[in-house]
Amino acid sequence: MTALPAVQMRVSPADCDPLGHIAQDRFVSLFERALWDALGQGPGMDVFARHGASPVVRRSAAEYYAAAPPGSTLEFSATLTHLGRTSLTLQQTARRLPDHQLVAETESVFVCLGADGQPVPVPDQIRGVFGARPSVRAGSVKHLLVNGVATAVDVQGDGLAVLFIHGFPLDRTVWRYLIAPLTGRRRIVPDLRGLGLSDAPETGYSIAQYADDMATMLRLLDVERAVVCGLSMGGYVALDMWRRHRERIAGLILINSRSEADGPAARDARDEMITMVERDGTQALADLLVPKLLAPESQTTMPQVVERVRTMIESAPPAGVIGALRAMKDREDATALLPTIDVPTLVIAGREDQLIPVDHARSMAAEIPGAQFTLIPGAGHLAPIEQPVPTSRVIGEFLDALA
Repeated sequence: MTALPAVQMRVSPADCDPLGHIAQDRFVSLFERALWDALGQGPGMDVFARHGASPVVRRSAAEYYAAAPPGSTLEFSATLTHLGRTSLTLQQTARRLPDHQLVAETESVFVCLGADGQPVPVPDQIRGVFGARPSVRAGSVKHLLVNGVATAVDVQGDGLAVLFIHGFPLDRTVWRYLIAPLTGRRRIVPDLRGLGLSDAPETGYSIAQYADDMATMLRLLDVERAVVCGLSMGGYVALDMWRRHRERIAGLILINSRSEADGPAARDARDEMITMVERDGTQALADLLVPKLLAPESQTTMPQVVERVRTMIESAPPAGVIGALRAMKDREDATALLPTIDVPTLVIAGREDQLIPVDHARSMAAEIPGAQFTLIPGAGHLAPIEQPVPTSRVIGEFLDALA
């Protein structure tokens, strides 16, 4: 959450390159100026200094989605996405007015330094500026009562409906950077029951239940048919939707996923993770999974991605995590369904996926009549967050062909 006001700025010719686009270095300056202007309108620009701390940017990453020519008015907002002992992570967005088109987004890690240049704890007064807890909201979230469970969902845009189902043990914000460029579609991005901002009942978890939840959500949103895009466990749910609710499916996108059920070793590993979460909590699960979910290069060159994935896992409700583990452990094999899929299908694999070998994904695509297969270089098991730009481009081209 954030207690900072949004700030509006007009793009000047001096901000743009000869082609009329905002230069990247100028965009960085605009984001920085917007943050300080927001602080000035709120607690005061000297809020850090008053408490003996100075924020220094240690890491920053930016994505650019749309043009903002001279004379455009941009609205900047800042959201706290992670709060550590001596650091905080802010996501800033710039939206073009009056259509609120997302133009750019940046995520920056700030470290608080004392007068001696050494890290100091984030003061409690600073924490109060941004609210009591980090936000995992990617957009305007609503809650729907889905099969008795309050379920969080972001719904953005109009056009072809696309349902994005996240993986384990993540939440809907894993899609944040991937869906931003996919304008012209109705993007439906829920948190599965037990994860993210959705309620986490103690019982009632299965892949079939997740599939029923998604079909019910589409009905509640007055969506007759949608392209269903599933990541990892979300792919298991997508395939079960084909088993149980195929009349709702206009197309399938399966990312870093597989059709086979768990074998004995995988089932034992699920049981071990359940015991770990019950005993040590989700932080221990993050320690175990992050090195496996992300490509080795992602772990060394994308610290902001590592931090985001870790935060998603650590903040996941234990009841929902345990429920998801049991759901995956007991899921039906979906391999026999593959030849029956008669809607356009795209299978995406990460070249560096440590959990699902590329050959498995390629074989799954070969079993689906007419399916397309794409390999994303540099991606591990989480292509949408490790390589959002090429993954989004491939999905956009697939969706364009359906229009």
